[in-house]
Amino acid sequence: MKFKYYYGLAVVIAAMMMAACASTETVSPSSSPAKREFRGAWIQCVNGQFVGMSTEQMQNTLSYQLDELRKDGVNAIIFQVRPECDALYQSSLEPWSRFLTGQQGVAPAPYWDPLQWMVEQCHKRGMELHAWINPYRAKTKTTHDLAGSHIAKKRADWTFNYDGQLILNPGIPEARNYVCGVVDDIVKRYDIDGLHIDDYFYPYPAPGQVINDQEQYERYNRSFHNIGDWRRDNVNVFIQQLYKTIHDRKPWVKFGVSPFGIYRNAQSAPNVGSKTNGTQNYDDLFADVLLWVNNGWLDYCVPQIYWEIGNKAADYKTLIRWWNSHSADRHLYIGEDIERTVKYADPANPDVHQMGAKFNLHKQCSNVNGTVLWYAKAAVDNVGNYGTKLRTQYWRYPALQPQMKYIDGKAPNSPRKVKPLRTSGDYVLFWTKPKGSGWKDEAYKYVVYRFKDGEKVDLSDPSKIVAITQNDYYKLPYKDGKNKFTYVVTALDRMSNESKGIVKKVKL
Repeated sequence: MKFKYYYGLAVVIAAMMMAACASTETVSPSSSPAKREFRGAWIQCVNGQFVGMSTEQMQNTLSYQLDELRKDGVNAIIFQVRPECDALYQSSLEPWSRFLTGQQGVAPAPYWDPLQWMVEQCHKRGMELHAWINPYRAKTKTTHDLAGSHIAKKRADWTFNYDGQLILNPGIPEARNYVCGVVDDIVKRYDIDGLHIDDYFYPYPAPGQVINDQEQYERYNRSFHNIGDWRRDNVNVFIQQLYKTIHDRKPWVKFGVSPFGIYRNAQSAPNVGSKTNGTQNYDDLFADVLLWVNNGWLDYCVPQIYWEIGNKAADYKTLIRWWNSHSADRHLYIGEDIERTVKYADPANPDVHQMGAKFNLHKQCSNVNGTVLWYAKAAVDNVGNYGTKLRTQYWRYPALQPQMKYIDGKAPNSPRKVKPLRTSGDYVLFWTKPKGSGWKDEAYKYVVYRFKDGEKVDLSDPSKIVAITQNDYYKLPYKDGKNKFTYVVTALDRMSNESKGIVKKVKL
């Protein structure tokens, strides 16, 4: 993740002004929410937001954020667990992160495992949890002391210095294997729904800095005659290896990549580049994102299109349309910068900020399957009225995850024995898990729909969803037993394929 979009007091003031303007937006029929949509939010630690918090304080903070994000319609959390070859989870391979405890290698006290806790909390709220790692960064600029168990201490020869950072060298096969081993350990031990990496491969270019990898190029060049092509291939090999590592361990765990927002500029690649002028994945970060998408080496791609509509160097409208036309056979979600979105006015309507215009562009781009918010706290803090607009307009109804038929497209069997019963003074709709063998066929969650008496049962209408849950029951809102309703319960498997519904009529 490129952490450079913080605007200080000016942003806050602008956001407050735009919040008042945003209330003049109108809801159009085209803004009706989709039934299937990835609605993610990044929760990062590298900005130090958790340092100095006790276990209880951090859990309370995260609980509040998750509750608010759920109200906003978010259905997936991308939680940073490895910012610099360290861990916000129990690991025998890497030290505890200083971004959790203040000192690398020191466990939290009272002890807890943030990743395990987040998996449980997200699943309880019907959300997915994607574990977010930075694959190659071994030390940030602001870290000064590394624990003795850190990989850069044990294998300094696997790293190079660059602009105050330490980077695991992508050109060293053992370094690639090491990262894949760390990921395999996470996927094996935690019930995560996705494994997510950000935009740091080779480091972002810095003035006067040189990547010190000539020795590795000479040793491992694999007949490449250009060091840039060799570096790109190093990352390609890693991405392919990482995808295989994840899916060999658990085929249902989704692998997602969040690249920088520009693949290539048209002046560098007239046939494929976008009409932009900025840092390039392919040329500057040695990340050939389109190759990964086209070869199916990832399950979803989240380009960080953090600019505003009308930006002279990197126009948002230009970029979302470019990614839409190049998404191929893998899911495309858009990385949205909340603060920048509410800072700038809509060019077509200066009285409002750009949230509405951007969401309209999402609707117009048929290959866009969702959004990831940068960053979660900005939505929770309702900067520029962004969170309110999510929960009252754009994401006002629950959404299932988009199907990934290239992993599994077969629906599970329907729930069994759906029946309302009275228990402990409550009226509860119970059901039994359907029969199914293996992860492709077993029910993992359930969807509960509610229809008024005489209303057509239409499971394509997300406004009728009252619960997406891992429970095998739903508490009915009983009043006096005089009103008739129809409830429908369906089963979802690991890949959100949905069964046929079982109908049950009740009086509430």
